Amino acid sequence: MSKKILIMGAAGKDFHVFNTCYRGTDDRVVAFTATQIPHIDDRRYPPSLAGPGYPDGIPIHPEEELVDLIKKHDVDEVVFAYSDIDEDYMAERQKTVESAGARFSRFDVDKTMIESSKPVIAVCAVRTGCGKSQTSRRVVSLLREKGLRTIAIRHPMPYGDLAKQAVQRFASLEDMVHHKCTIEEMEEYEPHIKNGAVVYAGVDYEAILREAEKEADVILWDGGNNDTPFYKPDLWIVVADPHRPGHELNYFPGRTNFERADMILLNKVDTAEKAGIDEVVKNAKQLNPEAMLVYGNSPVSVQDPDAIRGKRVLVVEDGPTLTHGEMKYGAGIVAAKKWGAAEIVDPRSSAVGELAETYRKYPDIGTLLPAMGYGEKQMNDLETTINAVDCDLVLVGTPIDLGRIIDIKKPSQRVTYDLEEKGPEFAEAVARAAKAGGA
Repeated sequence: MSKKILIMGAAGKDFHVFNTCYRGTDDRVVAFTATQIPHIDDRRYPPSLAGPGYPDGIPIHPEEELVDLIKKHDVDEVVFAYSDIDEDYMAERQKTVESAGARFSRFDVDKTMIESSKPVIAVCAVRTGCGKSQTSRRVVSLLREKGLRTIAIRHPMPYGDLAKQAVQRFASLEDMVHHKCTIEEMEEYEPHIKNGAVVYAGVDYEAILREAEKEADVILWDGGNNDTPFYKPDLWIVVADPHRPGHELNYFPGRTNFERADMILLNKVDTAEKAGIDEVVKNAKQLNPEAMLVYGNSPVSVQDPDAIRGKRVLVVEDGPTLTHGEMKYGAGIVAAKKWGAAEIVDPRSSAVGELAETYRKYPDIGTLLPAMGYGEKQMNDLETTINAVDCDLVLVGTPIDLGRIIDIKKPSQRVTYDLEEKGPEFAEAVARAAKAGGA
């Protein structure tokens, strides 16, 4: 018998779950709920993407309406389809769903992994902020050295017009302007573009894959948060963070990545404590003893280290890493300490608008400024906040040139970082996957 389904999401994996598991089936998805990202609820998944049977599309509601929606639509099953969630949070949501009279389930990992005709290398993580970006860039560079054209397909961030964002291709900075990208999108696309790679993203990841296959020798899946791959990988790399030992066990679906990966990359070992490294290694050997263990550093660099020494510094870090990623610091703080900043200036009293609201929602962020930019309003609030802070220097630890998109009226420096893997195993595994893959 057909079922009435509600999908809990955050404008990304939820749509992919619908497309791969429910579109064109007898089951009916009555609604999506949305959370984590501002301004993504009260929309509709459009008919052009939902397909036959959904002439009006599918409504998207705030997650706060979950119980009312279950009762209103007589929902049979609620599917949880977003990422970077701790197990206690998951248990609370399950209890809420079951108390409202519906069955609770997690998305089907295998059904959501589409097969490709080209080799696929997937870069995932156990948490947000582990270092997927520099790992993905390293994979692209290794394959370019072998003369292989690698197309990066990035985890979805469709925060605008979903129908127009079905399949997006980014080969230049101008393409990001054309698609009206948010700061979060630019943080993920710009480093690849500057590294010489073409990036695809959007909403319909089967259609995206088929377009990318036309110009790719190898497909790189560049995951978001700690989500599982959207494509069946020939090499499944998961990045673990010894600064947050134990998180690989307790967050969904990062633990799935950790348990199923072909390679576990322990990143940032140059700045992590030995006890943290040892705990992650122990957990890897217990949960995934067949996985290859690789160690790597992510050293930071700036253009002028001497300009940091003795200065009162405002540190701007990647937004999602500080918010639902729960990191207490990023590359900017590492650089400030490494090159002798006199003080990390607290920006909270200067925060305005949605930046002030971010601090209220995530009070543990502390004295860092998250580079929130999910739309023009947040970008304006970020610019106003930075320029209102009394500091000598702004250190920007996000992956993009923030000064290119907002007007920073103070001296500023970008902090960049790359992966330096230890030993040849990483490169050798990438080369094998590039030769062996493809359906």
